[in-house]
Order: sequence, then structure tokens, then C-alpha cells
Amino acid sequence: MKIIIDDAVSFAEEAFSQFGEVELKPGREITNSRCKSADALITRSITDVNETLLAGTKVKFVGTATIGTDHIDLNYLKKKGISFASAAGCNADAVAEYFFVALFELLIKYGLQISDLTLGVVGCGNIGSRVVRFGEAAGFNVLVNDPPLKRKTGSSRFLKLDDVLQSDIITFHVPLNIGGADNTYHLIEESKLKLIKDGAIIINAARGPVIDNSDLMKYIQLRRFKTVLDVWESEPNINVGLLQLTEFGTPHIAGYSYEGKVNGTKMIYDAFCNYLDAPKTWTPVLTSVEKNLKVIEEDLPLENSLHTIFSSIYDIKNDDKDIRTIANIPNSKRSFHFDKLRKNYNLRREFSNYNINLIKKNDELEKVLNAFRFNVMS
Repeated sequence: MKIIIDDAVSFAEEAFSQFGEVELKPGREITNSRCKSADALITRSITDVNETLLAGTKVKFVGTATIGTDHIDLNYLKKKGISFASAAGCNADAVAEYFFVALFELLIKYGLQISDLTLGVVGCGNIGSRVVRFGEAAGFNVLVNDPPLKRKTGSSRFLKLDDVLQSDIITFHVPLNIGGADNTYHLIEESKLKLIKDGAIIINAARGPVIDNSDLMKYIQLRRFKTVLDVWESEPNINVGLLQLTEFGTPHIAGYSYEGKVNGTKMIYDAFCNYLDAPKTWTPVLTSVEKNLKVIEEDLPLENSLHTIFSSIYDIKNDDKDIRTIANIPNSKRSFHFDKLRKNYNLRREFSNYNINLIKKNDELEKVLNAFRFNVMS
């Protein structure tokens, strides 16, 4: 058996070599000719898996070690009887943590207080539900939009999109659906951007085309939106002009935690074992985190305490600085640079790895930190 795997999949050889020959390739170099002799294919998000890629091959299993499936032609796989598995939810905590790291940078920069702010969450699946839970624990007034869940549950918790867009902070955690009742392609375009209040915070770590990037570029300037973008239309060829208008920009790495990537591999490994009716004998061993103790000595406002802790674990300003170098690179090489930033990314560790020592007892802060999965000592 031959298995072609994106070389960005963590522990790929260790996990899958027991089944046969493993060939690692960069995601954009996985082509039809390379797949001709493959029995299985395991990708990440930058490989389009469709008839063009798989026609004439003997691939019978496809796995994506990512949460999204917009790069997968599911109808084609079904028509051809090709088994499929995704890693939905594998990096949900990582993306939620990325959102709050970015948000608290802006709260401190602009002197904003949680008690004055409404947080609007568009999409309440694996990631969005975590954002809701963490946000409510921190004290935000949280509004939620999710039409599929509204239909399924009938709950009054789920509001119309136009209502949620009235929030002070708006974050997107939806899949990219092109067409249909739950279309999310250009879900946010000029008519929706007009509804958003001046100076609102907009953060997108879902998929780039969820927001019309051209319209967003216009309205950032018209309405003074404070914008954080991890995802972009036409990746890896991103709009550098839009990047320069953001508060923070990053190269589609919101979910790039060590735990998230390993979770993705393990989920696809388990699915492949099920496909082969083989025993699950591989369990990843994660490295421990050095310097995992954070000591908080001062009794600061909640916003400042959380910002201090979050930024000591993940400094989003470093990623922002790295991606902005793309403006100094010739157009022909910008796509390569974007991919390189992702491929060589220094995977961060999730909050659950860290111990927080509160020198001064603070019940409110301790409760919030526990909700964010920190181990609190006081």
C-alpha cells in the first residue's frame, strides 16, 4: 500500500508507515501524476481534492487533517466510492484562543472594557461554541448567529445575522459554503458592512471569502473598523493593500497549535484504521512545555491580567510582523512567501499546558482562567 501525505501533517511517517509506503509531499505538489500509484491520500487545506486530482488513480481513501472541507469535492468522492474522513474540531481550542489573544491586544490598545462590549459570534460549531463559552465566562454580552442550529433547535438564542452585526466585536466561525440555503461565500459584503457600527472590531479566522475583501478594504477606511484577519481571499496570493489596513494580519495560522495538528493526525489515523479494520496501535506522545508557569503578582483589572497572560504565551505581534514583510517582496514571490510562513510556523502551545500562580487571591480572575483551561494555583 502506498499513502501520499502532505508533509505538513504532524507525525505522518510515525503514524502511517505501519500500513505501507509513505510518500511525503508539499501540499501544492500533490498532483494527479503523483497520485497514480497511491492507494490513499492524506492532505491539509491547500490541496484541492477533486476529479482533476484523482481521475485515473486507485485512491480509495482520502483524509484531510483539517477542520474544513471546502477543498474537497465530496460529491465526487461519494460518486467514486472513495472513503473520506476529516478532522473536524481538531484545532477548535487553538482558533478560539487565537481570537481572544487578538481581541485582548485590541482591548488594551484602545482602552476598552469588557463590561461595555457586546461580542457577536457568527457560527456556533466546534470553534464558535468555544468562543461563546469563553466570552461569557470573561463577562462579555454574547450574541450568536447560526441559521442551521436555529432550524435544528428552534432556540431563541440564535439571532438574525443583521442583529448580531450590531455588536461591538464580530467574529466569524463558519464553514465556506458556496451557494445553497446556508451560503457563506461573501456572507459579509457592502450591504452588511453598512450595518456594522463605526469603530467595531472585526476578526475573521474562518475562511477568507466569507467576507468580500474588496468591500472590507473600502469600509475599514470609511468606518474605522479595527480588523484582524487570519484568512484571505485568493490565498496564498493575498491582498497586500488590505493587509496594510488591518490591526493584525496572520498567514492562516489561527489553528496552528501543536495540539491541534497532532489531534488532526490522530483523528485521520483512527479513521484510516477503521477503514482498514485495523487495530489502533499508534498514540502520539506530546512534548512537555518548558517554562509553563506564569506568575501574576499584581491585582490588575481583568482585561489587563488576561492580556498579560495571553500575550506571554502567544505574541500575535510577531506573526503580524512576519506577514507584513510580504509587502517588500516582488508580486511573483508573494504566494511562495505566504506558504513558507505557514510551513515553517513555530507551533504554539495551547492554554491547557500552562499553570497560573495568582500571588493575590482573585476569585473572578481564577474563575475566568479555569474557563480558558488554565491550571490555576492561588
